[in-house]
Amino acid sequence: MYFKDLGPQVGWTMVFLAEYAGPLIIYLLFYFRLPYIYRHKFAFTSSPYPVVNLACVCHSFHYLKRLVETIFVHRFSHGTMPLRTIMKASDHEYNLFVYLLQLCEAGNFSIHLALNNLRCDGPKSRKIPYPTKNPFTWLFFFVSCPNYTYEVGAWVGFTIMTQCVPVALFTFAGFIQMTIWAKGKHDTYNREFKDYPELRMSIIPLLL
Repeated sequence: MYFKDLGPQVGWTMVFLAEYAGPLIIYLLFYFRLPYIYRHKFAFTSSPYPVVNLACVCHSFHYLKRLVETIFVHRFSHGTMPLRTIMKASDHEYNLFVYLLQLCEAGNFSIHLALNNLRCDGPKSRKIPYPTKNPFTWLFFFVSCPNYTYEVGAWVGFTIMTQCVPVALFTFAGFIQMTIWAKGKHDTYNREFKDYPELRMSIIPLLL
């Protein structure tokens, strides 16, 4: 029988308390505009936009609910985890949706570049867009308008990150409009090119 020293241990309740308290406290530091973050004349001032207050309420409610669930609801099958890994769990919670937004923005930019390169013979030239060596363009295997797919993905990431109802409504409305545009372009491609890839959908792979 062998034993391995994993170092100091932390209970899973404490792990999740740290993971959820971090985003709550950091958000509130910026919301209340503390003087060591903002210049003195802006310290402890409030935003004139109601959406800022609503976003704070939604964000705070989300993480306060998580904290209450951690204390009173969740039951953990493992007693502890190594202290050195707690930052990995927290970093995942803080950065997941930021990474999603950044990836989608990079993908949207890559698709726009790929579409621009198709117009090298003039603005009226029409060609079937295909994936390139850029991995972000590989979404062309599945959809006709991956720029809209990435755009929606970026807004979904921002919506989850801000926990704001108006942002969610804007994202939903944008999705509807971009779906209409994507279906129109998809139908145009099918009319103009008889050899257009049959696997492609308009905006959501294999669904829509």
